[in-house]
Amino acid sequence: MESISKNQVIYIAKLSKLNLSESELTLFSKQLSETLDYIGLLGKLEGKIKSLGVTYQVTDLSNVYREDKIDFSRILKQGEALSNAKETYNGYFVVPGIF
Repeated sequence: MESISKNQVIYIAKLSKLNLSESELTLFSKQLSETLDYIGLLGKLEGKIKSLGVTYQVTDLSNVYREDKIDFSRILKQGEALSNAKETYNGYFVVPGIF
């Protein structure tokens, strides 16, 4: 178990521009030590995890794609597209400016 001292917490707090009370220094020293212990545990498991191989898909599902076809019956002519517009100008929609 690697322990983080209060002096190390004070140094980290200065780097982070934090003002910590004495109780916070004690609390964070304990919490940071626990965090480092947990990271150490994960490091020990790394070799075992690598032997499992890459797992990116666990359900054996695959994507289903449809053929990409152009449906010309759904293409609007410019006049049809502009027919319900409140306001048009030279074949374009007129909308409020956003600045």
